[in-house]
Amino acid sequence: MPPITRLFVKTSLVYLIASFGVGLFLALRPLVALPALVNGLAPVYFHLFMVGWVMQLIVGVAYWMFPKWSRERPRGYDALALATFWLLNLGLLLRVAAEPAQIVSAWPGWGWLVVCAALLQWLAGMTFVVNTWPRVKEK
Repeated sequence: MPPITRLFVKTSLVYLIASFGVGLFLALRPLVALPALVNGLAPVYFHLFMVGWVMQLIVGVAYWMFPKWSRERPRGYDALALATFWLLNLGLLLRVAAEPAQIVSAWPGWGWLVVCAALLQWLAGMTFVVNTWPRVKEK
């Protein structure tokens, strides 16, 4: 398994555990008095689970298992794969911080940070597609 794939897969497992932890907090809301910030965790739970775990696992496995691009570059460009990793994770972590903060703070900058997070995640998707597209071919 290539090191970049291991990076994606291990990071996805961390996000899986984190999403379950956030899900636990969300489940406790009716039973325990929790800070208002917890009310903003529903989209965080979704993003940690779907982007952090599912998408990251798919990207890592695709990088490893898709057909070879060429003998010189069997998996495409490692730099693009690493860019995908960093853009995806920076966007996700920014979103994890900014979305619940919008609930407890009137600062308009939180909304712009969510937009920046979405842009980073979109760029991650683009780098993944650019690096993977040539590997989707007939034998």
